[in-house]
Amino acid sequence: MRVSFYTSLLFCSFLVSPAQSQEAQPIASADVPAVVEQTEAGSQSETSSSEATTKDNGVFSFLNFSFLKKDPELVKEAETQHETFLQVVTRKANEGNIDAQLSLGYMYLYGDKDAGVEVDYQKSFEYYQLAANQGDNVAINNLGSLYYSGIGTKRNAAKAAELFTQASEQGNVEAAVNLAFLYISGSGVEKDSNKAINYFIKAANQGNLTAQYMLGYAYYRGFVVPQNYKKAFELIREPANAGYDEAQLVLAQMYLYGEGITKNYGNAVKYLGRSFMQGNVEAMTLLADILATGNVYPKNIYQAHVLYNIASVKGAEHAADNRDALEKAMKINEILQAQAEAEAFQTKPQDLTTYIRKTFGNNIKAYIDDQLPVQPKKNLTTQTPAAQPTPVYVAPQQPQPSTTPSAPRLL
Repeated sequence: MRVSFYTSLLFCSFLVSPAQSQEAQPIASADVPAVVEQTEAGSQSETSSSEATTKDNGVFSFLNFSFLKKDPELVKEAETQHETFLQVVTRKANEGNIDAQLSLGYMYLYGDKDAGVEVDYQKSFEYYQLAANQGDNVAINNLGSLYYSGIGTKRNAAKAAELFTQASEQGNVEAAVNLAFLYISGSGVEKDSNKAINYFIKAANQGNLTAQYMLGYAYYRGFVVPQNYKKAFELIREPANAGYDEAQLVLAQMYLYGEGITKNYGNAVKYLGRSFMQGNVEAMTLLADILATGNVYPKNIYQAHVLYNIASVKGAEHAADNRDALEKAMKINEILQAQAEAEAFQTKPQDLTTYIRKTFGNNIKAYIDDQLPVQPKKNLTTQTPAAQPTPVYVAPQQPQPSTTPSAPRLL
């Protein structure tokens, strides 16, 4: 069982924060958020990004590889030799088998009840070190992750950077992404945005979705590289279609304002809906703005109310005020139903979103945003805004990131 941590960085809150052609046609009305789905729980189960980050203070979070199967050859050998799987893989590892060493490193890192393995960080570190000593780039990258997080050893960000560099030079794309985040945040290395972008370019060219998004966003904002909406759109589209909520938000904005692509309000709403359903607060408030004003998409005050209500619970500025303003144009039964839907809402993050959030945080564009001037809020149209609904509706300011990424934390 050869396991690689596809990327190894996670947040550690005690670190210093970093300051194509047209796609699908507009979505059918059924695809516009029927904004929430009822659940048995009847309440919101998702905590805010800031709450999640606070709870994660000093606690590592690893990717889940439980879907991986044990090496069938080792299982067969265990049956033939009348040994347990753990005995076979341990024997192989002690004989110098790199795959066995990686397997044990993973098993001790997460524990494996079926194999009778309890979590043992020191043993995990030792087996990854054995494989790394043989020059295996996966082991070198993972060992760097353990050093960064201080798992099985004393935390050493500089040593982690050294190992990531070594693994990256051997072609490990995940190590290149790790290095990019270290250089953009200045953790374990001297902060160097140019090096960060170069590593993102290296990883993006090898198809890494996280790197493609970050490079695309750099082009979108004009960070290090010249601002180029067309390149940004081409780079961000793939991770958005792969399910990453933040990429879906930015792609929606590009469709909404015609940045790098012809304006398409239907596509903008479609991608905002996808992002919102994964719990993205910025997508919630922007979609609520669109539905409440009716300037670029059919007005739907009811759905806007639901969105603002959910966003308000997650700490979005002005969301509660705008929700309350909309209530003046709603019947009491509509308000009660909207409140019930908001309370029942549960986010459904896709695999890529879950992976990136656990690995790099809930708002990775803040690595770039925090180093550039704040952008003014854009109008939903380039024409004179349409009359506001009655009662007067005050659109919220762009919400501040619910959690500003600090330097990444590993694994």
